[in-house]
Amino acid sequence: MNILPDLLRQQPGFANVINTGKPFRKLDFSAANTPLLKQDLTDTDSFSKYIFDEMLSQGTYTGVGGYNENRVIYLQRAHFMKEEQNPRNIHLGVDIWERAGEPVYTPLDAALHSFAFNNHLGDYGPTIILTHQLNGIEFFTLYGHLSESSLLGLYVGKEFRKGEKIGEIGNYPHNGDWPPHLHFQIIADMGNREGDFPGVCSIGDRLHFLTTCPDPNLILRIDELK
Repeated sequence: MNILPDLLRQQPGFANVINTGKPFRKLDFSAANTPLLKQDLTDTDSFSKYIFDEMLSQGTYTGVGGYNENRVIYLQRAHFMKEEQNPRNIHLGVDIWERAGEPVYTPLDAALHSFAFNNHLGDYGPTIILTHQLNGIEFFTLYGHLSESSLLGLYVGKEFRKGEKIGEIGNYPHNGDWPPHLHFQIIADMGNREGDFPGVCSIGDRLHFLTTCPDPNLILRIDELK
């Protein structure tokens, strides 16, 4: 039984992972967003302008959302469609859509578990994974689509204090060639993985991965995601 969700709910508060001072707006990347279906998602510059200029009203808002969302934005990305009979389209984290260079912070005390430059089209790009302890329970948080400079000076075991900056949101193409955003994910068990963990799964694997990766809003506590 995974007790992590209840443990996170009981915590009085966490530091902000992103702290722009802007209001949040929940974004929809499922088939229900019909204007999205008309976009050429392979053109990252055009896709980015659609998000920040239209969906986020010229950058007035910080975009959030995506946990357990059945997304259409992966249909044009071969990285997620390798298995045609079992494609990956269920998002396991929360995306925070903000301009490149925006600082990213750890929500609580942490040590660096691992890091990597997952340098494939549609992948995470620069990635940091932290390990945390709460009441004797170990769990992990993943930060994807960071800047390349976020990986400088890192080493396994490096300690961070709650609210300390760990990196910045990266820009395309080095962030996996996505419009700038942070992929934030909670992971109960990393197994033997280092520097990477699935952030999108197939419908058939949905239950397993949602159990392993509980709702990131247990930490983020963003009203628009409740």
